[in-house]
Amino acid sequence: MRKILIVGAGQAGLQLALGLQSNGYEVTLMSNRTADEIRTGRVMSTQCMFHTALQHERDLQLNFWESQAPKIEGLGVSVAAPGSFDPGPSQRAIDWVGRLDGYAQSVDQRVKMAGWMETFAQRGGQLVIHGAAVSDLDYFARTYDLVLVAAGKGELVSMFGRDASRSPYAQPQRALAVSYVHGLGPRPEHPEFDAVRCNLVPGVGELFVMPTFTLSGRADILFLEGIPGGPLDVFQGVKDPAEHLSLTLELMERFTPWEYARATRVELTDAGGTLAGRYAPTVRNPVGRLPGGGLVLGVADVVVANDPITGQGANSASKCAASYLGSILGHGEKEFDEEWMRGTFERYWDTAQHVTKWTNAMLGPPPEHVLNLIGAAGQLPPVAHRFANGFDDPSDYENFFYEPEKTGAYLTSVAGG
Repeated sequence: MRKILIVGAGQAGLQLALGLQSNGYEVTLMSNRTADEIRTGRVMSTQCMFHTALQHERDLQLNFWESQAPKIEGLGVSVAAPGSFDPGPSQRAIDWVGRLDGYAQSVDQRVKMAGWMETFAQRGGQLVIHGAAVSDLDYFARTYDLVLVAAGKGELVSMFGRDASRSPYAQPQRALAVSYVHGLGPRPEHPEFDAVRCNLVPGVGELFVMPTFTLSGRADILFLEGIPGGPLDVFQGVKDPAEHLSLTLELMERFTPWEYARATRVELTDAGGTLAGRYAPTVRNPVGRLPGGGLVLGVADVVVANDPITGQGANSASKCAASYLGSILGHGEKEFDEEWMRGTFERYWDTAQHVTKWTNAMLGPPPEHVLNLIGAAGQLPPVAHRFANGFDDPSDYENFFYEPEKTGAYLTSVAGG
């Protein structure tokens, strides 16, 4: 029986641990928090998982909350009209919703990670509650066939050097602020189905609104992404959750009044329902070398950390776990050497590179052809549908998003069809 150590109990680490466990591997999972500490702690993320990522969970029979979480059947895009926001709120220049081919869902990671961790232990997995340092891994590497690092923050990440050729940004491109709330009213447009709403405010930032399932049931996530130094970048030093929500609502009223109109009665789901921070999107070298010479393989956002502007974090983690699971199972009894580690990462990068390219493109000011594309989606439902479903399969953006010629040809073909 092959022995594998996974450090980090997030979406990727737990999904991979449970997948290996179900295939007869002896898995040890290290987490710096217990399931109860995760469940009663602060929200860790926003997440909206699209069909492909959800299917990876279903394949492992880990979709425990599927019947309880809202079914997200659409993805809407609004763009604020140009002009000053100070004299009076401007409204939308663009507003549409595309239907998703397969529904998306969001489950608060406090619910999911705690539940999965308990399942892993109940199934006989060895769960070690301990923050891991490089020196710990140096010791463990000798006793395991493979060590995987799936903890995307802290000292361990420093073992994986930045890949400058795949990382165009050295600094954070957005300041992030999250609130989980109850009491959000329905959007007047298409109240008959749930949708993620992407609100773009040129030169200022974005507001994403997504239905979720949390500790207290159905809720919604209000997620602000502010251009650093701009009017949304005001959450540093705000520690009080009520002040965080109040500030969020003020900014919504000023910059996205159409969303604020349904948020006048919201309240936080719980005292841990807010989060703020920022990080630079980075692709790293997938192989870490320990002081004693052992090698470890980075997983998910340890090696490919994208800004959450395209909602891909949990999706990418799920896809990485599924890809790595296939690579491990296919390797049989052979040694997990550096060549295998690099090959395993490159197999995942075949998918991940499309997420990174698209996300980095969305962080910059949109070029004219992209604005034309997003605008055309309001008049042409097939364009809205294709754009929305790209969130599930970002590789499709290669065909119609990046190059003005391809965008123009695509819009011509749809308009003429």
